[in-house]
Order: sequence, then C-alpha cells, then structure tokens
Amino acid sequence: MNARNLFVSSLLALCLSFTLAIAQTDHLQSVPAPGSHPRLLLPARDEAAIRQVVGTDQTWGKVHKAMLTECDALLNTPPVERIQIGRRLLDKSREALRRLFLLSYAWRMTRQDTYRQRAEKEMLAIAAFSDWNPSHFLDVAEMTMAVAIGYDWLYNDLSPQSRATIKEAILKKGIEPSLDPKNNSWLKASHNWNQVCNAGMTFGALAIYEDEPVLAKQIINRAIDTIVLSMGDYGPDGAYPEGYGYWGYGTSFNVMFISAMEKAYGQDFGLSKQPGFLQTAAYMENMTGPSGRSFNYSDAGTGSELQPAMFWFANKTNNPSLLWIERERLQTNEGKSFVKNRLLPAIMVWNGGLSLDKITAPQALAWTGNGKNPLTLMRTSWTDPNAIFVGAKGGSPSVNHAHMDAGSFVMDANGVRWAMDFGMQDYNSLESKGVKIWDKGQNAQRWEVFRYGNAVHNTLTVNDGLQRVDGFAPIKRHGSSPDFMQTTIDLTDIYKGSLAEATRGIAIVKKAYVAVRDELKAGTTDATVRWTLLTPATVNILGPNRAELVKDGKKLLLQVQEPATITLQTWPTTPTHDYDAPNPGSVRVGFEVKLPANTSGNLTVLLIPEGKTTGNPAVVPPLRQWP
Repeated sequence: MNARNLFVSSLLALCLSFTLAIAQTDHLQSVPAPGSHPRLLLPARDEAAIRQVVGTDQTWGKVHKAMLTECDALLNTPPVERIQIGRRLLDKSREALRRLFLLSYAWRMTRQDTYRQRAEKEMLAIAAFSDWNPSHFLDVAEMTMAVAIGYDWLYNDLSPQSRATIKEAILKKGIEPSLDPKNNSWLKASHNWNQVCNAGMTFGALAIYEDEPVLAKQIINRAIDTIVLSMGDYGPDGAYPEGYGYWGYGTSFNVMFISAMEKAYGQDFGLSKQPGFLQTAAYMENMTGPSGRSFNYSDAGTGSELQPAMFWFANKTNNPSLLWIERERLQTNEGKSFVKNRLLPAIMVWNGGLSLDKITAPQALAWTGNGKNPLTLMRTSWTDPNAIFVGAKGGSPSVNHAHMDAGSFVMDANGVRWAMDFGMQDYNSLESKGVKIWDKGQNAQRWEVFRYGNAVHNTLTVNDGLQRVDGFAPIKRHGSSPDFMQTTIDLTDIYKGSLAEATRGIAIVKKAYVAVRDELKAGTTDATVRWTLLTPATVNILGPNRAELVKDGKKLLLQVQEPATITLQTWPTTPTHDYDAPNPGSVRVGFEVKLPANTSGNLTVLLIPEGKTTGNPAVVPPLRQWP
C-alpha cells in the first residue's frame, strides 16, 4: 500500500471510529446476516403475491399498470444529470429514486429486459457523478437509497463490470462520506434529516453487505442507535411536529428503514414501539379535510397526496380504517396521478393484498395529539363531502420548520377550504436572494418572510408584534362530544410581554357551525389585538360585525358575537419584499380591539356555513364551561 492510500485508509478509520463512538451497541450480534439478493423490502419469495393481487384486484391493477406505463415513458428519457440548484442536488436525487424504484419494480414484475437495461443505464450515469453533494447530505441519502434499490433488485442480472462500478459508487459516494463528521450532524438531529439520512445509508449498507460486512454492520448499528432521536418527536400521541409535508418525508423514510430491517432481519429492534410512532398514522389520517386539502401548518404544501407508508401502519396495527383517505384517493383518481411519488412501488410491498372495498370509515370524529406542536383535528362526518372540518394547533415557532402560527386553524365546510394557510415558500426562492430562513432567533430574518409571521395566519397579532419564538402554547383540554367538539389552547406564553393572559377555544357546535372564542387580559400596558382570518373567498362586509364569504358558489357567514362594537375590515395579502411569493386569490378579514392595561376582554367569532343552521346561534359560553 502506498503512502497516499495508507493515509486515506487511516483517515477513514479515524472518521469511522469517531462517528461510531455514539453507537456502541451491537444490535446485529446475535442475528443472522441478511440473505441473498434481492434483500431490500421485497425478497424474491414475495413477488408472486404482488403478481396475484394486481391480476385480481382492479384498483391495484390500475396502480400497477400506471407504474409500467410510466416506465415505458422513461425508456427513452436521458438519465438524470448532476445539475445543482443553489446548495441542493436534491431534486436530482429524488428523481433518481423515483426512476430506479419504478424501473426495478417493473423489471421484477415483468422480467422485460428493457426495464433492467434502462435502470442499469441510470445507475451507471449516477455512479459517474463527481459526488452526490455531501455538503447537503439529504441529497446523498436519497441518491444512495435510489442506487441501492436498483443494485439490490437487479443484482443477479447486472454484468460484473456494472455491478462493480455501482457498488463502488454506493461505498465511496454514499456511505463513506457519512463517516466524515462535517457531513453527519444529522446523527444528532431530532428531525427528518435523521430519518432520511439513516434510511439512505442503511439501504446502501444492506445492498453491499456481502462485500463490506464489517462496515455495513457498523452503519446499521449506528442507524438503529440514532434514529430513535428523531422518533422521539412522535411522543406522546403521534402528532408530528413538522407538519403534513414533512410527515410524508421523514415518516415515510423511517418506515422504509424499519421495513428494510424487518425483511432483512425479521425484526425492527423495537423501533416501532417507540412512544407515539404507531399512533402517528391516526394523526396523518385526520390531517386531510373533506375539501381534499391537508392542514398545512409549518413548511407544508397546500395539497395532500397518496401516502404509501399508511399501508405499512395499517398492516402493523391491523387497522384498515386508517386507510380511509388513501382508499378514496386510490379509487377516485387515475393511476397516472400517483407516479410522481418516488416511493410509490412500496405501496405494493406494504398493501398486504388488502381489498380497498373492505376498508371502513373511522369511528372517532376528533383526534388530539400533544407534543412539540400539539393539535386537534375534528370533523362532523367521514362520509359527507359537505362535512365541517377544523384543524387547530398550539405549539411554538421554535419547532423545526415552524411558522408563527400558534392558535391558528383551518376550516372546511361544503367542500370549500374557508380558513386557509399559505404553507411554505420554496426555499431556494428565498435562499437565492440571501434570506437567512434557518435562523430562528426572535429578531431573525426568517420572520420577515410574509408567509411565516403570525399576521397572515388565523390567529392573533398583538401591538403589530410577533409571537414569541421561545414561547409554547399547550392544549389545555379538548372534548369530542358530537354536539360540541372543541379544543382549548393556552396562548399566554406565546404573547408574554404583550398580554398577561390569552386562551383560545375553537369548537364545532351542533355539527352546524364553528365558534372561535379568545379570552384575553392585558398586561401593565394597553394592547391592540388584531383577530385575523385568511381566506381564498371573496369577502363582502355586510355590517360592522358581519361578513359574507363566497367561494365556488358557496357561502359562509362570519359573525362577531362579541365585543359588540367592532368594525370588520379586510387587509390585502400583497407581500412587502421582492423575495416573497405572490399570494393571488386570497385576503385577510378581521377586526382590531384595544384592551386598556390590566383589563380583560373576550372575542367570539362564529363561522356559519350556508345551509348548516337555522335561526340565531346560541351565545357561546365562557371557556371554563366548555365540556
């Protein structure tokens, strides 16, 4: 060995020992080594069951056909190129994972050689990249998973030369960069980076296990030890702090990791028993309203999408009703609408041959989860498309990917999202203009981004100020009575220094309308409080305390029950900075009240959908009387 190679080997050994110092437990000591290829997610013995279900079940046949059709379209598409956008290569890694998962699935189900050849071409192109961008390690993690699946699923039919080239790329451009401390801060993270990166590295380790057994075992042991840090965020009830979009990211990769462990070792080393993890499926199921839109708090998109991981949860808990929303998506949408989901083939691994016709609606109409971002989700029906739905949250702006939205809510009725959330803005659109969106101090530039502040969420703004970053809003109590489903959120800490006390209650009353009641007390100085509703509807002010919202031919009445003397008004959603995203088709409606120092006041607003109630709604009682 020459001096240079000796130095490199010594450096890698040093990095490895440093990295693995936090992972002393040998979880794999007493378990057999994983079997022959293919060993990731889908052993050869399980292929027949998938072929049977796609041949006998219309819905699964539709999804299967859509995947093959997409693979046919990929045959003449050039491989991904190493084109970095800002600091990320992530869009290329994700496209690589989508393509290789689909093409490898198509090869295994049909044995049509065109699919294998196209997947091999993709892997060789990726293997030739200079690197997989370890400075933004999510890029490496997803690329490693992509190539690992292709390598493992096609292993027995790859040429020796291709096999060697691809294996070397997994090792040198995937796994070994994760040993360098400058690339692996995610090992100590409690958010989605931990889940995604540990999953990607483990897939790579399992794929090349027979060639690098010692290193592979160390990587897998490291993952089992450290992924529990991120899984701690599900406790105690399953509410995922980072919201809908990042549940679909972090949790799906967490499930990919656990599923790979189950298939390779026959166990998950106790990971699925982590507090709140299995319960998080109920959180996800309840996050989508009758409008088809999710409760998109924090950095989430505005829509919702098929979640293959939900099928793993349903099988694991033997609870098919968790799939009620997924059932509707699969049965009402065309198969081609799902093929952009890069984990779609996993749904065929996890569905267990379940007929969607056997899935029944959940029984509970309300769900509450505590944790870093506690929330309540409630609806009047699972089967009525015109049902009322409310998602309301407490929490803190300090949570990863959070906005200043403690006390905020969304609302559906008659198939319309009346109270909305903008959700995220594309990160690169902000980073490319120098906006420091990852600093979360009280005076950080992040809070100058229009969509991130409390002034454009369905919550309170006091003295034109921001919510407190280090504040926390817990759910004090909640109730699931069909005639008065409610949640009560203590916002006092969020507005500390501006208000002495602040409590918000949100209820669905008699399955007919929504009541929002705020009980406030000013501190030693006067406080001006703005109550805001962000809506995509057209707002017609009918009087000082009444406004009509119109959307898609439907109507909703906003009525301020107290205080008696207020003046409703609207505010535009036109951003103030050139880096802010435009917000067409939206408006804010609300009012302002002044609370003299050391005095108390109540704000009660009713949101009454057209056709849901007759007569005048009852006076909303004080929060202490809410059941």
